[in-house]
Amino acid sequence: MTIEEVRARRRTGGVPQVLGAAVLWGTVGPAQVLAASTAAPAAIGAGRMLLGGLVLALCTVRPKGLRTLARPGVRRWLLLSVLVTAAFQLCFLEAVDRTGAALATAAAFGTTPVAAGLCARALGTERLTPAWWRGTALAVAGIALLLAPGGGARADLTGVLLAVAAGVSFAVYIAATGPLTRHGGDPSAAAPVSVLGAGLLVLPALLAAPEGLATPRTAALVAWLALGTTALGYLLFTRGVGRVGAATAATLSLAEPLVAALLGLLLGERPGPAAVLGLALLLGGLVLVSRPGRGAPRGPQRS
Repeated sequence: MTIEEVRARRRTGGVPQVLGAAVLWGTVGPAQVLAASTAAPAAIGAGRMLLGGLVLALCTVRPKGLRTLARPGVRRWLLLSVLVTAAFQLCFLEAVDRTGAALATAAAFGTTPVAAGLCARALGTERLTPAWWRGTALAVAGIALLLAPGGGARADLTGVLLAVAAGVSFAVYIAATGPLTRHGGDPSAAAPVSVLGAGLLVLPALLAAPEGLATPRTAALVAWLALGTTALGYLLFTRGVGRVGAATAATLSLAEPLVAALLGLLLGERPGPAAVLGLALLLGGLVLVSRPGRGAPRGPQRS
C-alpha cells in the first residue's frame, strides 16, 4: 500500500465521525421546536454549553492535554474558538426561535462550507481540490433551493441573518482547529474548554432570564442538547475533523440541514418540489465530497 493510499484511508476514516456529529447537530433545531420552550434561547444555549462542556471535559480531558493549551502559539486560537462558539450558540438558537428549524439550519450550514474552505485556504492549511468545489457547489445550490420562497418556511430577515452569522462562526471554529493543533494544542482538550468557556461567556443571559428552564420540557431539551448534541457531537467531530480537514468537514456538516429537513417532515413541514430537488442536490454534494481520495483536502500546501 502506497503512502497516498494510507493517507486516503485515514481521511475516509474520519468521514463517519464528522457525519455522525452532523446528524446529531441536525436535531438541535427540531428539538427546540418540538419542546416549544418558553425559556430564552440564550439561556437554553448557556445551559447546553455548561452541562455539555462539563460532561465532554470529564470524558476527554487529561492534565497533559490541558497543559498543551497554555502554549503561546495555542492560546490565541483557543480564545478565538471560545468566542466563536459563544457567538454560534447565541445566533443559532435565536435564529431557530425566529424563523424555524429547517430554514435556520439551512441558512447557517449553507454558509459554513464556503466560509470554512476560504478560511482554511487563507491560513494556508489546505488546498481546495476540484472535487471539493464541485461537491460544495452542489450542496450550496441545494441549500439555496431549500431557502427559496414557496417552501412553506416562515422567513424572518433578522433570523436568517443570525443563522448566517452562526454559520460563519462555526466555520471559523473549524478552521481554527488546524492551527491550534499544528502549534501543539490537544484538540480533545480544546473542544470542551471552548464549549465551557463559551458557556461562561453566555452565563449572564441565563442568570438574567432563568424563567422556564425548570419546566420538564425545557429540562429535557437542555439535557438532549447538552449530552447528545454537545458532548457526543463534539467528541465525534473532534476525532474526525483532524482526518478529513477543515474544508471537507464543513461540507460534510451540510448533513445537518438535511437531517433537520427530514425531521421537519415529522413536525408537519411539507417541502415543495424545489425543496425536494434541493435535498437531492445537497445529498449529492455530500456523497461527492465524501468519496475517498477526492473530496478530502490534501493537507497543508504552500502557495
